[in-house]
Amino acid sequence: MPVTQAGLEGIVAAESNICFIDGDLGILSYQGYNIHTLAEHATFEEVIYLLWHGKLPKQSELDALKAELVRYRPIPKEVIEFLGKVPKGTPMDVLRTGVSMLGLYDPKARDNSIEANVEKAARLMAQTATIVTTSIACEPASRWWRAIRSSVSPPTSSTRSPGRSRTM
Repeated sequence: MPVTQAGLEGIVAAESNICFIDGDLGILSYQGYNIHTLAEHATFEEVIYLLWHGKLPKQSELDALKAELVRYRPIPKEVIEFLGKVPKGTPMDVLRTGVSMLGLYDPKARDNSIEANVEKAARLMAQTATIVTTSIACEPASRWWRAIRSSVSPPTSSTRSPGRSRTM
């Protein structure tokens, strides 16, 4: 009788030089750096640079990446309008939809050159943060995010402000 395994247990789906995972030992590392070390000692921008370039950045490289991310922060007004009007959804639903909307307004959507894809990656990193912070400014999302940050259970639709019809 043949032996079967559940799902992809024990199956190598792909080999990667970027990431190493050993679920049995609880190891997750990126470019040789343990995820716990990165979480404790590296900034968001340093980890982006590490994933994109395979090494931690020098100060000048980090400064250039930060400037690039600032330049790409603005999001289309249509995405802002969506974030202000979204009738319901979890923060991940709103984020996913907002990120999908960015593709509709991408000036280089059809350009798949390496240069265009590098620019798209930087723009997406910057604009994802803008979507999250714009969502935070919208009630009741702001209460939800404040609750998450203070380790309190997020508000539910039953704890909405009176007169509000949307939930996050």
